[in-house]
Amino acid sequence: MTQPARKLLIGLSPRMMRNLPPEYGFRNKTLQYLEQSMAHWVMGSGALVAMIPTVDAEGAVQASDLSVRDYAGALDGLILQGGADIDPVAYGERPSELLMTTDPDRDRFELNLLRAFVEVGKPVLGVCRGMQLINVAHGGSLYQDLVGGGATRSQHYIPAQYDEHKHALRMREDGWLAALYPQVPRPQVNSIHHQGIKHLGDGLEVEAWSEDGIAECVRGRGEGFVVGVQWHPEFHDHRFPELLPGRPLLMAFIEAARERARALAG
Repeated sequence: MTQPARKLLIGLSPRMMRNLPPEYGFRNKTLQYLEQSMAHWVMGSGALVAMIPTVDAEGAVQASDLSVRDYAGALDGLILQGGADIDPVAYGERPSELLMTTDPDRDRFELNLLRAFVEVGKPVLGVCRGMQLINVAHGGSLYQDLVGGGATRSQHYIPAQYDEHKHALRMREDGWLAALYPQVPRPQVNSIHHQGIKHLGDGLEVEAWSEDGIAECVRGRGEGFVVGVQWHPEFHDHRFPELLPGRPLLMAFIEAARERARALAG
């Protein structure tokens, strides 16, 4: 009797929350978590989802006992969630007064995690901060604040609107992303970020821009699947029918994970 195909297991990097109010019941503790929309978006493809707790050489789990390579070996793909600003030290700059909350421990872990998955040829999808992290991992840099850094006069982050804030998207003609969305003449995406790509990392190419020229999608030029989007496709749900559907992007990632799993299985 033929056995059913193994379900893919996709890893999601964690968001971090420290110094919670006492009423949360975690006094002096750190939470690692994933946002429900992201988990459900990925699970909608039929894949299983697992959050990847951090491996910290100075923490309770020593790097000698477990490494990011173990995660890269066990999982079929990696999605880097959104979240805090990346510490500019990671791309050789000093923090400006416009910088928001950072988490260098998370930066270090996710950069190592990203490189481990790329090393074994497994697909990586970066969302918002995740796209910026891909750029930094390839030697690129960021505007610590898009408006303050002179990249644009338009606000890409309006807290009161959050996922309701949106803008038009311009895709590269005949590009990879445009091929995923051939029937979308005037694409729009949400906009929940105040940072963005300044200098593009080595080996990356831009697949889409906002109206004011900010990079909104990058893709690695190598053989593996390394893609980052500045918007949050997991928030493009039934509430926003005018926004670019997230499923074609997700399924391109899932298919890359499936192909790599087949290749490794022989």
